[in-house]
Amino acid sequence: MDLIVTSPPYWRRRNYGHPKQLGQEPTPEAYVEALVEVLDGWRHVLRPHASVFVNLGDTYRDGFLMGVPARFEVAVRQAGWNVANHIVWTKSVGRPEPRPYRLASRHEAIFHLTLARRATHYFFDLFALSADLGRSANPGDVWDLHPARSRSDHIAPFPPELARRAILVACPERVCTSCGRPFTRRLAPTAELDPSRPQAVRAMELFRQHGLTDAHLAAIRAVGISDAGKGKALQNGAGRNAEHVKELAAEAKKALGGYFREFTFAPKRHVGWEGCDCGAPTTPGTVLDPFMGSGTTLRVAQELGRHARGVDLVVPDQLKTVH
Repeated sequence: MDLIVTSPPYWRRRNYGHPKQLGQEPTPEAYVEALVEVLDGWRHVLRPHASVFVNLGDTYRDGFLMGVPARFEVAVRQAGWNVANHIVWTKSVGRPEPRPYRLASRHEAIFHLTLARRATHYFFDLFALSADLGRSANPGDVWDLHPARSRSDHIAPFPPELARRAILVACPERVCTSCGRPFTRRLAPTAELDPSRPQAVRAMELFRQHGLTDAHLAAIRAVGISDAGKGKALQNGAGRNAEHVKELAAEAKKALGGYFREFTFAPKRHVGWEGCDCGAPTTPGTVLDPFMGSGTTLRVAQELGRHARGVDLVVPDQLKTVH
């Protein structure tokens, strides 16, 4: 598997009436221990570059939070997993809170876990996620997701957008059928900025007017703002670019003036793929949801052109053709 996206039953929130269900343990400690044991059972199906996204909510007992997500994060680290991201799912709308002594709960945790030893060893396609959201910048780890209406009988569906974001960023579009290596995007800088911003429009006009090239653009990105002003004193990389890069950046700065900064973090474009030397065909990555419930993750994965697999203690008849 290239990716697991799932939302296990929360502790003591709902009783599904199955003798082997997760979530009815006597204490939050016992629940977290059981959940980590479940995760360890997934290790043997994960490829080296794989990730696991776990959506987990907290539980109130006697009017107080039990801290289940915090307990889980500590426990998975101790079990040998690395936490690549702790994402906050914010909810601008939610159930009314009838109790006058606490605030209404409007967030849940999404943990991005990996067994990779280094941060550069797991697959992560930030470009795909940012492009899908219509942004050029890193979208960050706070996700405002609106719960979608579900026609299924499942009582705890999670929003398709949660699965979509996890799949776009962590499940490769192409995987070698021989060695299992994921293909990564080859990106190149572009001078096409956000046309809705007047500063960006003027920057693009000056760029074309002065005949600046892709080499100038690369030099601008290499030098950025680190070789100017306070950047020289505060940033370790300041002044370390090659002389020809500095010269090109200086030419660009003379032509662009104050609009130079518009290109320092300009968006990139997809220009190809980088993979292995096997020469074998590729196949889409595979997404697994071990608590598939109403099948949200599976449906989204198929919509995005990935393979999808799902399991659960009880599989509804309408999902037997999906998993």
